[in-house]
Amino acid sequence: MTKLSSLLLVTVLIISISTSCKRADDSSTEKRQEKSTESVQSDAGKKKNKNNSSIISKKKSSLSKSPLIRNGNLPSFADLVEVLKPSVVNISTTSVVKQRGFFQQSPNSPYGGQKDPFEDFFKKFFGGNNPQQKEFKRQGLGSGFIISQDGYVVTNNHVIERAQDIKVILEDGTEFKAEVIGKDTKTDLAVLKIEAEYDFVAVELGNSEQLRIGDWVMAIGNPFGLGYTVTSGIISAKGRSLGLGAYDDFIQTDAPLNPGNSGGPLFNLNGEVIGVNTAISARGQGIGFAIPINLASNVINQLKDSGKVVRGWLGVIIQEITPELAEGIGLDSTEGALIADVSPDSPADKAGLKSGDVVIKFNNQPIEEFADLTRFVGAAKPESDVNLTIIRNGKEKVLNVQLGELKDAKKAAVEPEDNTDNKIGLNVKEITPEMAKKYKLDRDSGIILFNVERGTKAYDAGFRTGDIITNIDKNEINSIDDYNNAIVNVIKGNLALFLVKRGQNSLYIGYRFNEDEDQNGDAE
Repeated sequence: MTKLSSLLLVTVLIISISTSCKRADDSSTEKRQEKSTESVQSDAGKKKNKNNSSIISKKKSSLSKSPLIRNGNLPSFADLVEVLKPSVVNISTTSVVKQRGFFQQSPNSPYGGQKDPFEDFFKKFFGGNNPQQKEFKRQGLGSGFIISQDGYVVTNNHVIERAQDIKVILEDGTEFKAEVIGKDTKTDLAVLKIEAEYDFVAVELGNSEQLRIGDWVMAIGNPFGLGYTVTSGIISAKGRSLGLGAYDDFIQTDAPLNPGNSGGPLFNLNGEVIGVNTAISARGQGIGFAIPINLASNVINQLKDSGKVVRGWLGVIIQEITPELAEGIGLDSTEGALIADVSPDSPADKAGLKSGDVVIKFNNQPIEEFADLTRFVGAAKPESDVNLTIIRNGKEKVLNVQLGELKDAKKAAVEPEDNTDNKIGLNVKEITPEMAKKYKLDRDSGIILFNVERGTKAYDAGFRTGDIITNIDKNEINSIDDYNNAIVNVIKGNLALFLVKRGQNSLYIGYRFNEDEDQNGDAE
């Protein structure tokens, strides 16, 4: 090997060793960095785990104090059931139903008003005479609960509504003939009375306002006539409206309820009645509804004391504030109740309430949903003085109102059909005296809607054929010229606020004209 070759070989070895050392140093550095990073992450993890452990420990400590956790197990309802069963009753009713004769035309007959083609055939073979209406007895079943030692019983009105004979059956099988003390169709509640020479075992009433979603509840009743049956579940929701009336405010529960449970009690874990089981959803399982006991108590006490329910009366037509109406009125929220109309000489009229006012508080209680106003007014005593906080023209104002008494012929509030806002199509006619006479309208001038077809923007917004337009964006409408001038002044893309009269009621409708729409519509 030459000297030059030896020199090159040594140089290569030196470079190779240098590179290897550098790689070793880099590897060592990386390992130290990784170790350092792992150490930092480990410390952070320990701190995080420590914090999580603290939170979990607190949660476990809180849960361990809950009455639901006993040595890791849920409590048994057995002790409560033994105490409460004597206070829960089964209700058996008998009503008389009339049955039509063979040849009496049904209003739903497929032959309409014409003669049934099979009538001659049946007359020939069954004697030719049309049998008179026959009466037969129909049995009904329900549940209830005793609220006093002297035998007052609460149930649903629909359980006993048409009954001619009512029996209350205790848990031990003892039967009593019951007398109807009073009933209220608006809340579907009824109070009965049974007599005995001894004291009955009565339930205790709780406070439904204290219920929370997720609370355990228990129902005792008589489903399908099977006798005493106990089911349990939780509070699924509160404040449910089923569209049954102005006083809807149901508790929703997944405790199984079935036909026959109606009128029975819904208990909390303290054994207090917090609801009256009333309805079930026919479209799903585990969806039952109960009247909150705080709402029921006022009705029950009045029925028990006087056999009837007296409610306060304000004398207004109210409606829900949709986002479209809130924009049209200039509100920041959809909370409150919009006054659509005020009855002449009503308490509201005398106090100065006006159409377009928004009621946001009743005696300082917030009106979160428009139906709250109906419930608050109904629960108040006639001739009582109440304060209403309203918004008028963007400013808050407090009015003092002396309530009247709601009569059966009067309505505290009428809920109009839902209002939404999408696609136009307004066809209007000017009202003439001849038209007013023909259609028995209460005014002989103005603008009336016709041919409002389902699926159009006008229909979806809430307009209906026969609605009379009385106001657009605070401009009074008495003629076709008033209508056209008001429509032309609406800026495209903006919302116009209509006030219409439908029958004896008025309501507001928010209506937006899109950029590509003809604002004149079809006016005749």
